[in-house]
Amino acid sequence: MPARDGNEPTTRALVPDDLLRLRDIGLPEGSMVTSHTPLSVSPDGRSLAFLINRANPDTNSYCRALVVLDVASGGTRVVDTGGELITLSYILRGMLEEPGFPDLIVPVWSPDGRWIAYRKKVDGRVQAWRVAADGSGANAVAATADDAESVGWTADGTRILVGVRPGIRETRALIAEEGRSGYLYDDRFNPTTGAFPKITGEHPRVVLSAAPEGGDIRAADAGDAAQLGADVTLGGGSMFSATSRAGRASAKRDFLGPLMLHVEDAAGKAIPCEADICSGKITGLTWIDDTLFVVRSQGRANNEMAIWRWRPGKDNPRQILAGPDVLQGCTAAAGRLICLRENATTPRRVVAIDPGTGHVTVLYDPNPEFASIRLGTSRRLFFSNNVGIETWAELVVPPGYAGGKLPMVVVQYHSDGFLRGGTGDEYPVHAFAARGFAVLSFERPPFFATVKGTPKNNDELMATNNTDWAERRSLLSSVEAGVQKAIDMGIADPARIGITGLSDGASTAAFALINSDRFAAAAMSNCCMEPGAIATYGGPVWARAMQSQGYPPATRPNPEFWEPASIVQNAARIDTPILLQLADREYLHALDVWTVLTELGKPVEMYVFPDERHIRWQPVHRRATWERALDWFDFWLRGRRDESPAKTAQYARWDAMRQGQKTNEKP
Repeated sequence: MPARDGNEPTTRALVPDDLLRLRDIGLPEGSMVTSHTPLSVSPDGRSLAFLINRANPDTNSYCRALVVLDVASGGTRVVDTGGELITLSYILRGMLEEPGFPDLIVPVWSPDGRWIAYRKKVDGRVQAWRVAADGSGANAVAATADDAESVGWTADGTRILVGVRPGIRETRALIAEEGRSGYLYDDRFNPTTGAFPKITGEHPRVVLSAAPEGGDIRAADAGDAAQLGADVTLGGGSMFSATSRAGRASAKRDFLGPLMLHVEDAAGKAIPCEADICSGKITGLTWIDDTLFVVRSQGRANNEMAIWRWRPGKDNPRQILAGPDVLQGCTAAAGRLICLRENATTPRRVVAIDPGTGHVTVLYDPNPEFASIRLGTSRRLFFSNNVGIETWAELVVPPGYAGGKLPMVVVQYHSDGFLRGGTGDEYPVHAFAARGFAVLSFERPPFFATVKGTPKNNDELMATNNTDWAERRSLLSSVEAGVQKAIDMGIADPARIGITGLSDGASTAAFALINSDRFAAAAMSNCCMEPGAIATYGGPVWARAMQSQGYPPATRPNPEFWEPASIVQNAARIDTPILLQLADREYLHALDVWTVLTELGKPVEMYVFPDERHIRWQPVHRRATWERALDWFDFWLRGRRDESPAKTAQYARWDAMRQGQKTNEKP
């Protein structure tokens, strides 16, 4: 929990650890929209319970605290501490995936408001815990053989419910037994994640019932199990919904179409809604008495968020709040809307919103230190690409910027809320600005296929996107349009532009290295879409999925298809310095690229982080990634270096790369 001694300087410069040690409530990225709020309202509506999570890179761990907030006063108390980071798992292409992103932890109040149940990971196991709401004690409830996926209470509050998936443990045991005689290489394999079969299948949830004080674990009966809600695919999303005495509202869609709002009264009769708010990018629903509040993205390129109020069947929807700030997890308590709110230069806070006027009051700021930290200034830019698709970006300049051309780094591929490190939190925007860079924090435009057509499923979507690399061309055109706007404003130096990326952003960066002369340095956290990666390294299921989207199979090499997108095929003409910082579960995809670039004497450096996922989950690795990326762009775009003796070897390698780059320059 934050503590202030009153002796902080009025302002000070930001250091990267300020961003790394942010206290998070809910999922860390502002772009992550979920149908569940991390803010749990007590039965009497007077208190909120939520989990705070803070990285500690010194110990490579997380500080976690369960907090209760009094809605009237904003006062907080810590009711439990400890536990390890719980990361998300889900089924993708029939396989259990663990991308490294934090899972959302939602505390659950007992019906009498005296206790809170939540999931806590201790010694590698996720269990259900019971915590006294007044902070007087806590205990583990059920030492189950399987990780707790969800928790709840029976209707009478006498027992705690725990959702588990024993099929995962059972499948893992079968795989271990299979290893005694060798694994059959089949559809269960994804070689990049390890030389063993992955867990496959849906593995239905089993609901257990336990005594709150611990023990007496047994299968829950059907009535009690229903308290946890319907079973959904592991990690799968659900539609937005909200229920009150006045009726029920839900928002759902077909594939990638707009979310459609459906409302029924208390008797189940549909109430039509013809207003614009009833379709589009809806991100939250909640009721206060007979009034439904709809949170949605709107405005130019959906860059704003707004709250609308509507009494279904009684009046027309009315907007009470709109602007560039991100609103997440909105719920109702004590007659007000309670939301998480943040913007480009303000970390997330808990706020109360007047349901009639939209007036906002800050209830709790988990990161008060940022009031005394100097951040760069940000402005929102809008631009369209060469096929007319509009998007936006935040252009951040250093604190005290007084004009002149700056080196600029592009960070991708979402820019919602407080600017951390882009998608995956890999490239710290405000830390780059503090070093003297301009930063273009880029918001990904809609898929080419959804703007230019109406795909009915993912295969159709990707097949359209991949035809003549239409999606990659669209994205690169958008990035270049944003960069050009910053150049035209006299802020970005056209000769000193860098590009970064993770996941889809890394694919955009790789495509840019082949198809653009704009970028003088690059850093990627994944690499790369190459023939070998598509046909082999991702395993048989991945290969077939890619073939269904238009990629050629291994038996029919197609150099012409790959010409616009393969770094390997274009390596001889790529001279841009490339930094690769990769997870051990993904680096195989980059070996072809690294090998060819290295053989040609190109400036490339690759690091592999142990026990990492698609998203870096270990704080010490994120710190190392940030520091090296900052040094990399300082060296290549600003000609500066950190004089620390510990980095002597690093700069010796980079100096040799620069000399080789000069030697290879075309006359």
